[in-house]
Amino acid sequence: MAIVEYWLAFGVTQVFLERIDQERIKMSPIQGQAAVQEHDISTNKQHDLKDYIFTSESVSEGHPDKVCDRISDAIVDLFFKADPYSRVACETLVTTDKVVIAGETRGPDSVTKDDMERVAREAIKDIGYEQEGFHWKTADVEVLVHKQSADIAAGVDAGTGMDKEEGAGDQGIMFGYATRETDVLMPAPIHFSHEILRRLADARKNGDLKGKLEPDAKSQVTLEYKNDKPVRATSVVVSTQHTDGLSQADVKELVRPYIEQVLPEGWMPPEEEIYVNPTGRFVIGGPVGDAGLTGRKIIVDTYGGAAPHGGGAFSGKDPTKVDRSAAYAARYLAKNVVAAGYADGCTIQLAYAIGVSKPLGFYVNTHGTGSVPEEEIIKALKQLVNLSPRGIRDHLNLHRPIYERTAAYGHFGRTPDADGGFSWEKTDLIEDLQKILG
Repeated sequence: MAIVEYWLAFGVTQVFLERIDQERIKMSPIQGQAAVQEHDISTNKQHDLKDYIFTSESVSEGHPDKVCDRISDAIVDLFFKADPYSRVACETLVTTDKVVIAGETRGPDSVTKDDMERVAREAIKDIGYEQEGFHWKTADVEVLVHKQSADIAAGVDAGTGMDKEEGAGDQGIMFGYATRETDVLMPAPIHFSHEILRRLADARKNGDLKGKLEPDAKSQVTLEYKNDKPVRATSVVVSTQHTDGLSQADVKELVRPYIEQVLPEGWMPPEEEIYVNPTGRFVIGGPVGDAGLTGRKIIVDTYGGAAPHGGGAFSGKDPTKVDRSAAYAARYLAKNVVAAGYADGCTIQLAYAIGVSKPLGFYVNTHGTGSVPEEEIIKALKQLVNLSPRGIRDHLNLHRPIYERTAAYGHFGRTPDADGGFSWEKTDLIEDLQKILG
């Protein structure tokens, strides 16, 4: 009897999960997460949420993990300036008075360990660390970088692996996402979180906050959604390192104008829901307060939790690593689909195997907002962009020293630069998509 009851329960559970999966396909990533939580088991009724609250966070360029991302990407750029086809996989650790750089490279011998130490110090100086316990000039920098494995190189180089075309540098899945919530086609909570910190950093370096705030900071923005659209902020959190002698109230008065600049008119939360340095004091910060590592802020780097993430970090990797280049390509494709008017939101997944040139998976989901079927979008995108690892790099022109600038305030939602930086943010496929899809 117990066995029969178990399998009956198992069957009901399977039906329940299948129904959730079917409904979630129609939803945005945010709605899908919320809907599972809101499922009423007693009535087996699915709530398709249109009204909800969602939060994203960002961290500043002075956050210990972001210091590491910056140094790792500075070393990628260092190699690319010497040889645009260098291979780099660089990890950084920072703690009190110490920087450790490790990884594998394949590039010109003219790039030395002294050069790597130099760019690390330059990055720390530009961020603004001149404090006791972590100073760009006096920190001990240890470089433990060695040559790339020949086995990995054989899988990636054209004509050497199982696939005679140039293969992916590793296996993995990568996601891209775009939404009409903001003019840069990014989810609003992460976009506002980044922008608050970016403006505070600009003012700290060049404006009214110079000598008052220090580099380490975090932000968090919670928005209320009505009918699946953001309408106001319900709370904002900013924790920022500051000079000794400033009170919590002082710091709040310094920070509030930058929150007001970023949020749309009428979106400011009540005063009691603006949390600035909730612990009261934040003088000890940066690598003195917490150790940092490359690649620990992957949700901050992408969509703030509003879309899936494949798990691979970006910083410190040259674009033969599809963790980086294919994630850029997926964002590029999703942004162009939305910008061309074929959906209000679009998620794209790509999948690769090490040493294999073709993508093993290509998935598009317009979350019930698409004006044409997803399979037609996939066909059109395949016509327009070669999604092999080399095809992505050539299309987006990724063999350039353009990576250090990506290390803080998000890899997406940025303005394309004249020198090719943030090329994945271009919307240059619109006309071709419209010719194919109508």
